Amino acid sequence: MSKNNNSVPSNAIKHNTYSGKELTGYLIGLAGQNIIYNIISGGLQYYWQSIIFLPAMAISIIFFIARVWDAVNDPMMGSIVDHTRTKWGKCKPYLMFVPVPIGIITILTFCNGTYTDYSSTGMHVLIILWAAISYILWGMAYTVGDIPLWGVTSLMTDDEKDRAKALSLARIVANVGAIGMLITFAGKSFSQTFQEKNGLDVLHADKLSYIIVAVALTVFATILFQFSGLSVKERVQQSEKKYTMKENFKIMFSNDPFRRLLISGVLRSPIQLLSIVGLTLVMYYFFDNNLANMVVDGKLQIVKIIQLLVMALGLLGGMIIGTAVTPKLVGKFGKKQLYNFYSIAGAVPYCLIFAVYKLADGNLMKNMFYVLLMAVMMFASSWAMGSINILQSIMIADCVDYEEHKNGVRTDGVFFSGQSFITKLSMGVSSLISGFVYSAVHYTDKYIETLNTELAEGKYHFFEANDGKYAMAMFLLISIPPAIGMLLSAIPTIKYPLTDQEHTRILNELIEKRASKPED
Repeated sequence: MSKNNNSVPSNAIKHNTYSGKELTGYLIGLAGQNIIYNIISGGLQYYWQSIIFLPAMAISIIFFIARVWDAVNDPMMGSIVDHTRTKWGKCKPYLMFVPVPIGIITILTFCNGTYTDYSSTGMHVLIILWAAISYILWGMAYTVGDIPLWGVTSLMTDDEKDRAKALSLARIVANVGAIGMLITFAGKSFSQTFQEKNGLDVLHADKLSYIIVAVALTVFATILFQFSGLSVKERVQQSEKKYTMKENFKIMFSNDPFRRLLISGVLRSPIQLLSIVGLTLVMYYFFDNNLANMVVDGKLQIVKIIQLLVMALGLLGGMIIGTAVTPKLVGKFGKKQLYNFYSIAGAVPYCLIFAVYKLADGNLMKNMFYVLLMAVMMFASSWAMGSINILQSIMIADCVDYEEHKNGVRTDGVFFSGQSFITKLSMGVSSLISGFVYSAVHYTDKYIETLNTELAEGKYHFFEANDGKYAMAMFLLISIPPAIGMLLSAIPTIKYPLTDQEHTRILNELIEKRASKPED
């Protein structure tokens, strides 16, 4: 099989690649892992903030401290993966044994106080400590599974196109993990049932509902996650040469292409505000934090449901389509060019999200035109985000090949720990930004408790609360900071040195070198 314009004859390259069954099992496992990720990234902050009423800044500080620890922990885990040598390989063993511990710790993050008793400082501190410890433990456990899960893609095949295909499908399937975000809606849906059948007040009913839904979703996701460990096979030969942990930290920054991708991803961190704030925005802005509002006076609010579906289709449609078509566009335009284009051009629709909100005077639902306009902005921005995600994964895998060609060792674990670090740092930075903005408009702990009570009594709609400042803060968070992050992320990769042509040459030379080695 020839590779682009490479001069090596097609019959000189013999690829070792995965089967359809292996790829299917891997993708099922990845879907499960991403459901767990979205339970935490999409549901946990809402649960802490709106169900057990933790202070906004306390939540932000917990997330940020966890991410600072990840700056050390992720490369350490990557180094451990790269030093692993078993009969199954270096990534597969972790995928076989880590899903269950991750599932258990995910559930523990929701097993916290029903509400913060502001008259009891000790209980207040205890609840915050439980949140901090459980979340940091979750981040550490998640890293043990996430690095091998993505790193194994560069070991399942030595075919550049097959690897791009696997990573593209992986990013598409990762979007299926958004099922995990349904915890926000499902938790509120079952709450009323617990109030009626068990005679619980709203606070206790909400907490019980969320814990049950979290357990059910996590168990389901954990079973799916297990498929990855049972299915994948590592086919790319590993070099005997190893780096020490200290050398692995050094190599992350001495590898110029990887260093640029890492810095770019860090600068793009505010992009996660969409997932952190998005579900809270939907629950409050469209439903006043009560899904029962879909029915008013016995009539289903069809218009409101259609409006929500239109924007949801815009958001998910852009993400899925962008992820699907990007590998095909790579062959025409090149990875670097597409990455920088999406980073710069993608900032525009993000900015316009807030502009549309202001144009509608804070009430999108008063006119379908504003809803459609917002859906278009969501589609364009999520297309850019989805495309950058797949390009980042493919380019990191290219950097692994670059390092092997340059220094004779594959650092899959260390380099894909960079991707894991970027993902989790984004959550931390985004949470810190949201904490400052929420605190500025008093959208935090006891104020949210009061807000929930007044919304339940029908005193006003959410978009009117606090003179519209709560809603404005949320639309601001999913718009302006992500736009700035997108623009900044293009700076390090403008001079990204690893061209597609150079990578093809490197990869073909590596394949020939591996083929020339005698079998063990």
